[in-house]
Amino acid sequence: MPSKIAVVTGSNKGIGFGIVKGLCEKFDGRVYLTSRHEGRGQTAVNELKSLDLNPSFHQLDIDNEESVKTFRNHIKAHEGGIDVLVNNAAIAFQDDTTDSFGIRAEVTLATNYFNTLRACEILFPLLRPNAQVVNLTSALGHLSQIPSAELRGKLSDPSLTIGQLNELMNQFIRDAKNNKHIENGWGASSYAVSKAGV
Repeated sequence: MPSKIAVVTGSNKGIGFGIVKGLCEKFDGRVYLTSRHEGRGQTAVNELKSLDLNPSFHQLDIDNEESVKTFRNHIKAHEGGIDVLVNNAAIAFQDDTTDSFGIRAEVTLATNYFNTLRACEILFPLLRPNAQVVNLTSALGHLSQIPSAELRGKLSDPSLTIGQLNELMNQFIRDAKNNKHIENGWGASSYAVSKAGV
């Protein structure tokens, strides 16, 4: 029987690093720490190895489709499948950024929503029976962060399809670029909208 496999995206620091550490301590199988930057990922792996833990490392940048496919091919060839997938990779702009809100919205939604979705579409065929998928969000991703009751209703509709959700996320980007995001009920946080989408 193949070894159980856990994968944590964006796990060279912060919450993702903590999840890898916890899985290495308790998960009965191989744990993959992934990072878009190979050097930072190897540094994180070495830190865990200094604690007598043994994560595996593979480069994975969810913003790069070829990187996701390369990772998928590695897992398929060497592990056969995935038992636990933790989608942690995300970005957040610093408060002091000089980028326009429209740019922040587009970049944030690209990574935190659209590219997370694409990574899932590429990796899900490798999920083994009874696999677990965890999508990390935050308190900012709670629907209460979106002022519009109409938008909250659409986002929480159990019959909402991926296509409809994609369109809502694209509408937010359009509204942000046209400086209509507040007026149209999205609120002032592209991070909150991206995590509500997840």
